Amino acid sequence: MSDSHLEFLTLEELATHRSEKWRGFPSDVIPLPVAEMDFAVAEPIKKLLHSMVESSDMGYLGSIPELSSSFSEFALTRWDWQVDPTKVRLATDVGVAVVEVLRVLTVPGDSILISSPVYQNFYTWVNETKVHGVDVPFIYSPTDDITSTWVIDWDGIEKAYQSGIKVHLLCSPHNPNGRMYSESELKRFVELARKNNVIIISDEIHSPLEYQEHPFTPILTLGSEAAECCVVVTAASKGWSIAGLKCAIIVTGSDQMHEKLNSLPPALHFRASIFGAFATAIAFSEGTTWLDTVIRQLDHNRHLISTLLNNLLPEVKYIPPQHSYLAWLDLSALNLGEDPGATILLQSKVALNSGHIYGAQWNQFVRLNFATSPEIITRAITQIAEGVRG
Repeated sequence: MSDSHLEFLTLEELATHRSEKWRGFPSDVIPLPVAEMDFAVAEPIKKLLHSMVESSDMGYLGSIPELSSSFSEFALTRWDWQVDPTKVRLATDVGVAVVEVLRVLTVPGDSILISSPVYQNFYTWVNETKVHGVDVPFIYSPTDDITSTWVIDWDGIEKAYQSGIKVHLLCSPHNPNGRMYSESELKRFVELARKNNVIIISDEIHSPLEYQEHPFTPILTLGSEAAECCVVVTAASKGWSIAGLKCAIIVTGSDQMHEKLNSLPPALHFRASIFGAFATAIAFSEGTTWLDTVIRQLDHNRHLISTLLNNLLPEVKYIPPQHSYLAWLDLSALNLGEDPGATILLQSKVALNSGHIYGAQWNQFVRLNFATSPEIITRAITQIAEGVRG
């Protein structure tokens, strides 16, 4: 494979993988839950890792200015985001980064804002840091447009800000509903944060996987006002499918916010993996050809799902996501019980993420990972339809 052409692995080949996605279910199940991709890793990353292993370069992670400079160059080229390399910190992964930043910005019992349906580990991080999660859910009103289907409850958001929350934990781009925040929406969050002395932690891990018609806006591109009240946590792990290598970054935009995070544990940097850190640097500096190739395939896949559902399961409500590779499906019309994901696993031998893990009220949804071959997607949705139809 070259980085401008994807070769798809078969189910038999993928079944040899050691990740949770491929070891978490019996061999007769098609697993489409965990957010990792089924494509061969980018050649520059493979080349780097091979060379490190062959030269027994497996020691502790130390200084790595290449990472912050490569991310800065990537952000400038991709989003016109001018990142100061000295304001880029490392962490083990995005979850560890968010937890450690929360420990700096809050004390147990403080309230933080989330908006469900939201990535299930947001709840894990709330529990781990012993803060109180204030959920202002999206308003769900099915239409043919994703933004008007998933509407921000601005009245609820403003009341939450005014209630004394310390942090707004933002999922941008949003997982699982597939929605991008517009620049004007992000500016409104920033305005509320400054007015109410709230800090926004923006989880931007899916940001590299943007489609042309839905460009991503990093929150720290919104000027000095955003720099004063926002922290970005991101990684190459989703964009280049290297989550197992363990490395994420924390980015600040102002001296004041950077200094506020100086109380992060010094060991946070060293708990990242040497493989992950150098692979991340290479991803940002040499991985854009592979990334663009993957995005073209994902673009095809997200619309393939529309075609398959229209033909096989027209009752399912689905709007192609504005980013990344996660399809958020409303199965309520299928009447599959309290946990449609569990029903589908039993009846159709396809594993999906059940909606209730993203918020109890979303139990009639499932999340499907379409970062795989069109053949596997087609087989999976066909099996789901056959199982549902009996």
